[in-house]
Amino acid sequence: MRLSADLLAFQGRLGHRFGKPEILVRAVTHASIGTATRPDNQRLEFLGDRVLGLVMAEALLAADPDAREGQLAPRFNALVRKETCADVAREVGLGEVLKLGRSEMLTGGRRKEALLGDAMEAVIAAVYQDAGFEAARSLVLRLWGQRIAAVEPDARDAKTSLQEWAQARGMPPPVYEEAGRSGPDHAPVFTVRVVLANGEMAEASATSKRSGEQTAARTLLDRMEGESR
Repeated sequence: MRLSADLLAFQGRLGHRFGKPEILVRAVTHASIGTATRPDNQRLEFLGDRVLGLVMAEALLAADPDAREGQLAPRFNALVRKETCADVAREVGLGEVLKLGRSEMLTGGRRKEALLGDAMEAVIAAVYQDAGFEAARSLVLRLWGQRIAAVEPDARDAKTSLQEWAQARGMPPPVYEEAGRSGPDHAPVFTVRVVLANGEMAEASATSKRSGEQTAARTLLDRMEGESR
């Protein structure tokens, strides 16, 4: 199989030359266009999630030999979560080469955070199947780069931190709701609101609900912690 010009360019950005190009094609094929004769990337995504996890676990253990499991877990979660995978996908232009069905294309699938994150995991698995674990490990360490060294010692995501803050004060978990939506269907912007049982709330806008929830949670948590000082 010969790769198209856009996939050849993506291969260059990725820094891995595929000996089995059909694996790369499968990795960028979304379920919205997959068929029995054109398999999609869901199985690769499942595998890539595990490969990424192993690489990150090893990297964090090597970076901080004295850290306990409770300290490593939030750092690990920060590095492997969908938002981080999607950021890496954007950096290598993965969205530009995704093979999507018409409905996904019309609703901005190339920019969707969850879709990009899943596809990045599939690409990691494709490298693993094409050239083995060391090739996949090298790819992940290079693409994640300074993220590993820069991850916060306490890297719990904002939603988790806000929930723990509320529970420590006898409150139920925060409630998240969509407060608004703007922009065209292919590039929507969501406004998300988070509300605590005591009536405190915050809003944030983002191109995905997941990012909006995280930003709103961080805004509210920073405010509440600032008032309690």
